[in-house]
Amino acid sequence: MGEAMRNERLAVRQKLADAYRVQLTGFQNKFEQNWQEMIAELVEIGRRESAPVAFARAIRSGRVDAVLVFDERGGLAYPNVPQAAESGNTEPDERWAEAGQIEFLRQDLEMAAGRYAALARESTNANLIARALQAQARCLVRGDRTASGVRVILDELGGDQFRQAVDPQGRLIAANAELMVLELLTNHSDPDFETAARRLAARLQDYGNPALAAPQRRFLMRELHQLAPARFDFPLLAAEDLAAQVAGRLPAALGDAALRRSPVTNFWQFVTPDHRVMALVGAGKLRASAQAVRVREEEWPGDVTITLMAPGIDHDAAFVSLPAGPLLPGWQIALTLHDQTLFDTTSEHRLAVYLWTGILVLATMGVFTLLAIRLLRRQMALARLKNDLAATVSHELKTPLSGMRVLVDTLLDSPDVTAPRVREYLQLIAHENERLSRVIQNFLTFSRMEKKKYSLHFAAVPVPRIVETAVAAVRERFAEPGCEFKVVVPPELPHVRADADALATALINLLENAFKYSEGDKRICLQVQSLPDQVLFSVRDNGIGIPASEHKRIFQNFYQVDQRLSRQGGGCGLGLSIVRFIVNAHEGRVAVQSRPGAGSTFTITIPAVAPAATIA
Repeated sequence: MGEAMRNERLAVRQKLADAYRVQLTGFQNKFEQNWQEMIAELVEIGRRESAPVAFARAIRSGRVDAVLVFDERGGLAYPNVPQAAESGNTEPDERWAEAGQIEFLRQDLEMAAGRYAALARESTNANLIARALQAQARCLVRGDRTASGVRVILDELGGDQFRQAVDPQGRLIAANAELMVLELLTNHSDPDFETAARRLAARLQDYGNPALAAPQRRFLMRELHQLAPARFDFPLLAAEDLAAQVAGRLPAALGDAALRRSPVTNFWQFVTPDHRVMALVGAGKLRASAQAVRVREEEWPGDVTITLMAPGIDHDAAFVSLPAGPLLPGWQIALTLHDQTLFDTTSEHRLAVYLWTGILVLATMGVFTLLAIRLLRRQMALARLKNDLAATVSHELKTPLSGMRVLVDTLLDSPDVTAPRVREYLQLIAHENERLSRVIQNFLTFSRMEKKKYSLHFAAVPVPRIVETAVAAVRERFAEPGCEFKVVVPPELPHVRADADALATALINLLENAFKYSEGDKRICLQVQSLPDQVLFSVRDNGIGIPASEHKRIFQNFYQVDQRLSRQGGGCGLGLSIVRFIVNAHEGRVAVQSRPGAGSTFTITIPAVAPAATIA
């Protein structure tokens, strides 16, 4: 039966593969036709347009990632290198040398600017006029007359007659001058900054200007994007960079129209039949071209995927595959089924029904067993919690109430009550009342935490505000003799996203614990530190310390390391659990470093935000 089922699956698979292979052959023909159309389009662009315009049109067509354009003799026409003007770009007389001496040797920038202006008026060559105006603007800027220099560049040098004016190195003069204006004007809302930026952006995107060489264009695109990233973005810059990389590693022979690997990783290249255009295509563009043909094929079912696979990639997982064509040697057009178990589903359906029924029964029994065990454990934990809660509440409420009652009775029964004694007893009563209030507040907080009704209101809060709130709450108690309390808060701390009152409550609990478990002379320090994207609140004491085995358990509800010490200092084992709850709600961390007899350091880490951030 198993053999028969396998044979049946193979037969069904073969029939379906034959049917898909016929359809895939039609797709292969249409893909090859689409590829030929792209090559013909590149040939037409390279034949009719100048090299820079052909480059821009080819990239904007969306079919390729970059191109290299060659001239009729096979020389690289774009990306081109700077070419100085053939004539008329050298200084005609000694006046240029004299102006240069005045500027650089005598440092008389005002006179030098006047000499350059005279040279610009007297010259008839556009390149020389542009150079003289550029030198005049440079002298004005160096002489602390920036506004006048900017006016020369924008009002005179920006004219259309200097559109192709270049310096002796073949660099476009007006473009470099406009970049100088952008670097001088620090106020980006200045109208002159906007004018210079728009003019420079227009020059960089004007591929019809043969005077602007590719290296200068790439450099100026990056500089302008860096100066005004929100206003100017150049989608052709990536293509310029890719073309420049390949141009630097051109082989001796360009090759043919077949798709080959390029010198740049993950990119392929091919050359048009007339050898005027070398196209560079990435894997993304290639798959997109296949997808474009796939979208037009409405008769394809929706449960298959057609992928163009590069040479060297294992396509054994494909259901059907065919060569992509002679122009794409090694490439495969692969068809993959979305449901890889299509052939096993029908033949093994009956066996699967019994198998999954048994698995479902066992799984259901296992789930119910786990639920019952979990419920039983929860009930036992709740029972223990109730017992602990009743014992803790009765002790913690009884102790301060008994103390206050004894103090009041003593005052009432004493025949001779002096003012100092009354004050002393009232201070003791206030201390017990404060202790009772802390206990009740902790129980209320714990109750809201358990019922998930403890609401936090987050906002961008300055760290000193939180520290001041916590310090104010303990200042009076920590002012007692024998207690040294130190607060270290550095300036210029970032804000934190926090509920200020809740985070202050967490610090107060840590400070109260530090006071409670420090015997003799108490030395307590609250320190704040700033790390990248984080703020650390540390509370350090010289108390009795905590064994390493207890570090994780001290954050549990009602857990106390030493019941004897807890009874002497008060507390019900909720303080650290409340701290952990608040810190977790702030997406932070709380950690402890301690060992017996060496004190403890509790550290709260909270994510930082920018001071001007607002919280929705």
